[in-house]
Amino acid sequence: MSEPAVVARLTREATSGLSAADLEEFYRDLHRHPELSFQEHRTAARLAARLRAAGYEVTEGVGRTGVVAVLANGDGPVVWLRGDMDALPVREATGLSYASAVEGLMHACGHDLHITWLTGAAEALAAARDLWAGTLVVVGQPAEEAGGGASAMVADGVHERFPRPDVLLGQHVTPGLVGFYPHTPGLTLSASDEIDIVVRGVGGHGARPESTVDPLVTAAYVVTRLQTVVSRETAANRSVVLTVGQFHSGTKPNIIPEEARLSLSLRTQDTKVRERVIAAVRRIVEGECAAAGCPEPPEIAHIPGYPATVNDVALDEEIAAVHRELLGAHTVFDFGQVMGSEDFSLLAPEGVPYDFWYVTSTPAEVWEAAPGEELTEKFVNVPGNHSPLFAPDLSVVLPGVRTLVSAALSRLA
Repeated sequence: MSEPAVVARLTREATSGLSAADLEEFYRDLHRHPELSFQEHRTAARLAARLRAAGYEVTEGVGRTGVVAVLANGDGPVVWLRGDMDALPVREATGLSYASAVEGLMHACGHDLHITWLTGAAEALAAARDLWAGTLVVVGQPAEEAGGGASAMVADGVHERFPRPDVLLGQHVTPGLVGFYPHTPGLTLSASDEIDIVVRGVGGHGARPESTVDPLVTAAYVVTRLQTVVSRETAANRSVVLTVGQFHSGTKPNIIPEEARLSLSLRTQDTKVRERVIAAVRRIVEGECAAAGCPEPPEIAHIPGYPATVNDVALDEEIAAVHRELLGAHTVFDFGQVMGSEDFSLLAPEGVPYDFWYVTSTPAEVWEAAPGEELTEKFVNVPGNHSPLFAPDLSVVLPGVRTLVSAALSRLA
């Protein structure tokens, strides 16, 4: 680890030739052309083309649509920089001049910005080879939103086909007054799981409910009862979020359907709590179906998602120190533990330290206009990730490149 002041000076030198206008236009183009998970063909091609032009050895199609680019620059550590590429099935409502041109799709989580940062950092470091030594590996990851992107790259041999990392680095755009770079040592993001449920009843005419077993009513009881798992079965000092995000059943108002389907999202930060909550969900679903007299037991499919993201404490503290030196001591603070989830950590082989931090992006005028006096009040009242109104301030483009460059140089310089 180089001294923070040295890394900050080298970062300024390495990024001095970057064109904000070029990177902002690249970002606008990516934002206009969002692509869903494992369909990021255009995004991957644009990233790959710029990396090749910068002198990287580029491999496309890793984990279906992923991109891996390698720049060997003498003896030294191997640093991986990762950015994710996929968009969301969200109808954009920002009114931006560069709003999504694809109906029903939007970069509502900021992955277009992640790829812009990744591209700018890769180009800056390639142009400043005389400032560092080692190997830089740039990873454009598919399908973070739908899940499976990092796993697909690992299954496709990303750890065997390319230089093994000594550290893995990444960052995420977040709401919050623009100009801050939060870090959290240790646990920063939660584990996630999905649970799919099928409640089977006996269908029939809406005028004769006595001849049926209504799966809609039973599923509604399940949804209501599940709320008690957090409020009555989980200790107050344990963080759990249990959300029923999908409820599908029926075709017409006067037909009682034969089945109802639910999909749940679970976020936890403790393995034992996670196991207890999953067991409670199963118990409640089976109990409600038995109480309703359903003709068949329910189908309950547990789909493990992402593990918790746990930053290496020493690495995070080192990079946070560099960011304080580069961007101002007041700009870096502990973000705390977040209930969101990421598959970023799956790209780190066993035993390899990683660090994942944040870049705030809410325009000052939007932040000031948001209701609330306290920071926490304003935070929940500005458009955040996955909102159709999410629109990061373009002023974060160059600083987000510098945070990645400085983190890489903290090990490569």
